[in-house]
Amino acid sequence: MVDSLTSFFDKYKIKPKNPDLYDLAFTHSSFNSEAKTFHHDYERLEFLGDSVLDFVIAKMLYISFPDLREGDLTKTKSFLVQSKTLASIARKEGFIKYIKIGHSLNEKDVLQNNSILEDVFEAVIGAIYLDQGIDFVSDFIKKIFKDEIENFDFSLVTDYKSILQEAMQAEYRESVQYKVVDEKGPPHIKTFYVEVYFNDLLLGKGVGKSKKEAEQMAAKDALDKKAII
Repeated sequence: MVDSLTSFFDKYKIKPKNPDLYDLAFTHSSFNSEAKTFHHDYERLEFLGDSVLDFVIAKMLYISFPDLREGDLTKTKSFLVQSKTLASIARKEGFIKYIKIGHSLNEKDVLQNNSILEDVFEAVIGAIYLDQGIDFVSDFIKKIFKDEIENFDFSLVTDYKSILQEAMQAEYRESVQYKVVDEKGPPHIKTFYVEVYFNDLLLGKGVGKSKKEAEQMAAKDALDKKAII
């Protein structure tokens, strides 16, 4: 049983001018055959929402991280709007309650399908944009992505080791060395402690769940301390 969209509107304080847009945003193509409709689904809204989401997230990152390079801004945006992330947000926000599907699918199928949930999320963005305008949809996206952006793990997208290496080689034409100084925990959940050196000078320290992550954090620590200057 699909929930009424009233609770959706109440939750996000939306006063819909065109409720049909939201109904469309939550309608999967499998529903068409039973409703005897043709292309009455979220696909066109998804196309629009994808572009709106890209624009708003790009602006948020540009303003939030003035020191982040263009390449890292691009990688961060791609990570935030990837299928896995959007599907996770759709699950967390409870969008599954509103999705209309045909008998060829069931709720469990949808809940486990990242592609459908991603598409629905983007379609909802498209519907809000058309119905409420760019300012409202921007605020909607900002609230949903606030924690994602504030707590973003930049080690996922930034190669601090390469940045440090390039800087040191440009200045001294020599490489840095990484040393694992400690390992703690059982084999399946080990924590690694790494230090990065230039000759015998300690530049930075890092901790991670893998040697690679710990090395990245050590390089970041060195860069944060401006160890290359």
